[in-house]
Amino acid sequence: MRFRAIALDYDETLATNSTADANALAALRRLKETGRKLILITGRELNTLREVFSEFTIFDRMVLENGALLYQPATEVEQVLCEPVPENFVVELRRQKVSPLSVGRCIVASRSQHESLVLKTIRELRLRLDLISNRESIMVLPRGVNKGSGFSAALASLGLAAGSVLGIGDAENDHDFLTLCGFQVAVANAIPALKRRVNRVTEGSCGAGVVEAVQHILNTDPL
Repeated sequence: MRFRAIALDYDETLATNSTADANALAALRRLKETGRKLILITGRELNTLREVFSEFTIFDRMVLENGALLYQPATEVEQVLCEPVPENFVVELRRQKVSPLSVGRCIVASRSQHESLVLKTIRELRLRLDLISNRESIMVLPRGVNKGSGFSAALASLGLAAGSVLGIGDAENDHDFLTLCGFQVAVANAIPALKRRVNRVTEGSCGAGVVEAVQHILNTDPL
C-alpha cells in the first residue's frame, strides 16, 4: 500500500459554499475503512468549522488556522503550534477599521481588499509576520507558519511519512502542504497556478474531484 493517508482542504475542495459534499464524505469513509488516515487542513478556526461541518469527527487529525492549530477530533485535544499574532497588530487593524476582521487562537484574517494596509501595518510595527493569500481572503500568521508546517505536525503525531500521503487542494495556501505530499491533486475549480504545480487535476470540481481522487486510490493502490 503506497498511500496510507489522504490530506485535503475544506473550502472549495471538500466543501462548496461552506457545505461539505455528501458523496465526498461517503468516499472518505470508504477509504478510512481500509485502515488509511484522514487529515483535514484548513484556514478556518475551529469554532467556525464546527458551525458549518458537524461530521469532522471522521478525520484523524485536523490542521486549523492555516497551520497554527492541530486538533484530534477523537479526543478533542488541541495543540497550538505557534505564538499568537501580537495584540498591538490587532489593535492597530481595528483602529484603522479593517473589516471583516477575524482573530483566532493565533491567526488574524480579513479580505484581500485590505492586503496593502495589512502589509503596511506589519512593516510599520516591525513584526515577524507572514501574509498568506487564499483566493479573496488574506491570513496573517507568525513567520514560517503555514499549512505545510501544520501538516508536518499532523504527520508526526500519526507516525506517517509525507510521501505516503495523497493531498488535495484548490488555492494558493494549499501549495505549502501539497508540495510535501507523495502525490498532489488539484480539483478542477482550483486556481491555475496550483493546477500547474500538481501531479493530477481532477475532472470534477470540489467534492466530485475528491471522490475521483479517493476512487483512484481504491482502484490503483489496494491493500
